[in-house]
Amino acid sequence: MSHTSYYFTALLLLFSLIANGQSLKVSENQRYLVQEGGTPFFWLGDTAWELFHRLNREEATNYLKNRADKGFTVIQAVVLAEQDGLHDPNPYGHTPLINDDPAQPNEEYFTHVDFIVDKAEELGLYIGMLPTWGDKFNKRWGIGPEVFTPQNAYAFGKFLSERYRDKPIIWILGGDRIPEEEEDFDIIRQMAKGLNEGDGGAHLTTYHPMGEQNSATFFHDDEWLDFNMFQSGHGKENFPNYQVNLANLQRTPLKPTMDSEPNYEDIPINFKLENGRFDDVDARQAAYWNILSGGLGHTYGNNNIWQMWQPGRKPILKAGTPWHEAMDHPGAFQMGYLRALFESRPFTTLLPDSSVVISDETGIRSARGDGFVMVYLPQNPTVDIDLSQMEGKRFQAWWFDPRSGDSINIGKFKRSAYTLRTPSGTKDWVLVIDDASYDYPPPGDENVVGS
Repeated sequence: MSHTSYYFTALLLLFSLIANGQSLKVSENQRYLVQEGGTPFFWLGDTAWELFHRLNREEATNYLKNRADKGFTVIQAVVLAEQDGLHDPNPYGHTPLINDDPAQPNEEYFTHVDFIVDKAEELGLYIGMLPTWGDKFNKRWGIGPEVFTPQNAYAFGKFLSERYRDKPIIWILGGDRIPEEEEDFDIIRQMAKGLNEGDGGAHLTTYHPMGEQNSATFFHDDEWLDFNMFQSGHGKENFPNYQVNLANLQRTPLKPTMDSEPNYEDIPINFKLENGRFDDVDARQAAYWNILSGGLGHTYGNNNIWQMWQPGRKPILKAGTPWHEAMDHPGAFQMGYLRALFESRPFTTLLPDSSVVISDETGIRSARGDGFVMVYLPQNPTVDIDLSQMEGKRFQAWWFDPRSGDSINIGKFKRSAYTLRTPSGTKDWVLVIDDASYDYPPPGDENVVGS
């Protein structure tokens, strides 16, 4: 079966679960997300911040179909968008608020949001819905204006959650900002209260902070925060996002964690074109580092897509590829291969674990699950492993190519130490080692293993 057929089948299953009213919840081990019935949910997100604001219905449909076909499961989009979302109308001439008042939403604008949410549901996608970009409560930079108070934040949150209480939604507060004043904290907490009361707590809620910041710093102890998000951002090459996950998993109470905005494919490094651009290699590294350090899933981004850039629209951060072409940049396909890899094993049993790896290179990340280990080598052609640290007597090993989604059978191994070399001595591979008694399929195979 092809990867496309696999995703189509998986998405039909996901749509069936949503249609039957199954929402998401935190897994029993407090590290992942699952459907209400216990089916593991792999968060593969895309940042489409300007989706509601800038795309018409035909364009939005094409975008969502493209993402569903590639295996994405969550679309992160903003209701009160960053790019003058309060005053620059959507393609149908509507702005979201009357008199810039969050307590007075414009029904015509939200009819368009309804269409996109419904289309996402039809395609088996969740919307990671940000009620607002952060400049509407803490301008700091950007367009703004600041329009929120604790009172109207509560009203706006309740309006949204009552409207979408039966839809596949995950609430994401924040929007590239952190709270700095006491009122900022009050606004966020009141909005969370409104969201919770409006839908009876039917949807998970989290917080998206600014670059190199972490929701746990501000709200970890708040009951409304179901899982943590951090943003490794676009300022540094080889940002060690795994360190944030590892630290978050040591917090009490234990909550799932993930990198919700790593380096975007095609964005200038540190926002300066003279530094070059992040590419699919950088996107892959951030993704595998994130998940193998305990991330509940991963969010991908593309510099042209978050802003839905096209000719005639002012480019931000040197965007230059129309969004409908950028949808097929290499990194987007490779995120689908990543999902296929992890879903071919019981990924919700994964824990960061380096005990099998003898090599001391910092770029190598590894994790252990029920009957398997995965080791990512972004910068190394060889790895030293000690299989005596695994349970079992015989092991099946594979190389998984994150560029193509293909796997190579290395063979059977005994409980001993080995030095393994990647195919052709190239870097950027995933080593998968299975306890042979589990009889797992090849990594990335379409047969999904439940946890």
